[in-house]
Amino acid sequence: MNLESPYLITEMTHEIFSCDDELALESGETLPGFQLAFTTQGHLTTQKDNVIWILHALTGDANAHEWWNGLVGEDKLFDPTKHFIVCANLLGSCYGSTQPLSENPKTGNPYFYNFPNLTTRDMALSLEKLRAHLGIAQIHTLIGGSLGGQVALEWAHILGHKVQHSVIIAANAKTSAWTIGFNEAQRMAIESDCTWGQNNPEAGKKGLETARAIAMLTYRHPDSLEQNQADQQEKTDHYKVSSYLRYQGLKLANRFNALSYWVLSKAMDSHDIGRGRGGVEQALSEISSKVLTIGVDRDQLFLPSESQLIGSKVPKGTYREISSPYGHDAFLIEYEQLNYILKSFYLENR
Repeated sequence: MNLESPYLITEMTHEIFSCDDELALESGETLPGFQLAFTTQGHLTTQKDNVIWILHALTGDANAHEWWNGLVGEDKLFDPTKHFIVCANLLGSCYGSTQPLSENPKTGNPYFYNFPNLTTRDMALSLEKLRAHLGIAQIHTLIGGSLGGQVALEWAHILGHKVQHSVIIAANAKTSAWTIGFNEAQRMAIESDCTWGQNNPEAGKKGLETARAIAMLTYRHPDSLEQNQADQQEKTDHYKVSSYLRYQGLKLANRFNALSYWVLSKAMDSHDIGRGRGGVEQALSEISSKVLTIGVDRDQLFLPSESQLIGSKVPKGTYREISSPYGHDAFLIEYEQLNYILKSFYLENR
């Protein structure tokens, strides 16, 4: 990439990367081409050593400056006046990337339920094609949380020496039966919606509301719900937490679609850095970047011990922990702790 590249600008850009090449998937299926929606902020230095690549969580999007505004923005840790910040909407997600409601070029109709199963490795490989398209030879920091952390770990293995720092937050090396079980319960809720199975963009919408309510119970710790959603008055019905969960379900169903949710939750279940690589420990030992794993002490979805495992098995690993009553969602909330941990990591690894 040269300094005249259209990507070397200081303002945010929203763009679509269209790949006409077939993407071979771990399932044995192929995508006959795909697109990824992505944003960029800032510009490359002449040394091209300031790329920050951010990966979003399950229902996130490419606008990292909005959902991670405590870390991304002018005068923040990831500052577009100093860094070239890239964030792409993951394959399968419904914010501009190829997903079940996209047109299947083989039929001219939306994929709907014929959209292939994706894995976190498939997602990483699609991002690798975007990186090559952008001409980015070196990534200073690859960072993501939850599903984004899983994909980041897969991509770190693929990138090898092309990434300097990999930051994996509230994630794991292989999805546990505990997490798969919660995800399956959510998909069962979607299946129970009488519209599920219809070739309709709104199919499964009510089921998605229930799925999100289930998910919220895994994203937050009981202490957080007790502190913020417990009723102070004596009552026998119409509890505050009930209204909260219904509101969260409706809010997601109005901005997301059940088919993408299904595909992305399945991808989370598939995550196994060791698949086909001699097992988890062998695969982790092959990651060459400096790795910071961050756990959350009261995370009930991705346990702190899972983050600790990554940090202990990669050659250049560091583990740090966020203390928070918010549970899993702390990686989207506890900016002061995240900033301190990240700054300390960079100082230790100069």
